[in-house]
Amino acid sequence: MFLPILYGFLVGIALCLTFGTVFFALIQNSVDNGFRSGMKIVLGVIIGDILFVLAALLGTSFIPKVNGIEHIMAVVGVVFLTAMGLVNILKGTPRLAYPQTRFGNYLYYVSTGFFLNALNPVNFISWVTIVAYIRSHLHYTTAEQYGFMGASLLGVFATESALAYYANRLKRLFTPRVISVFNRITGFVFLAVAVQIAYTRLYEPMMKAMNW
Repeated sequence: MFLPILYGFLVGIALCLTFGTVFFALIQNSVDNGFRSGMKIVLGVIIGDILFVLAALLGTSFIPKVNGIEHIMAVVGVVFLTAMGLVNILKGTPRLAYPQTRFGNYLYYVSTGFFLNALNPVNFISWVTIVAYIRSHLHYTTAEQYGFMGASLLGVFATESALAYYANRLKRLFTPRVISVFNRITGFVFLAVAVQIAYTRLYEPMMKAMNW
């Protein structure tokens, strides 16, 4: 049981270092708004990952079937990421308008982390692929599968918490010019992912349906 847990923890770390939208948003918010805001982003991400892992382990039979739900999620994801990208590029700041209350602040950051994670179909596919691999190739028992995936979630949480902590600790290195450049890079990352989702989840299926 030790090796599945160890491997799962390492996989969780690796998943955090892919330099996707969550990585850049986490670093950005931690630098601009402090460690606590970064941890709220992490909480939202972990909630999304827990749902993905449960769906991957238990199957998707418990999820209500809605015709076209994948396309709807893809459209929402594209719109969300495009909006985040344009805000970063045009205004040079990661902040969107949000309620100036403790609950509103908390809800804003947690929901941002959750939606950045949940609205990217690649994240769900990654967890499903991992579960399929440890079942079919590594032949893990049910207990080992849960140990592996639990350790993976722990690895994600630990790594993203460390990123939030050290990003804020290194805040003095982020001059206004560096922050401006970083914000724009983050914006282009968001837009690139939005284009990738639009192409693979909307354009390609539409072309196949039309036999083009």
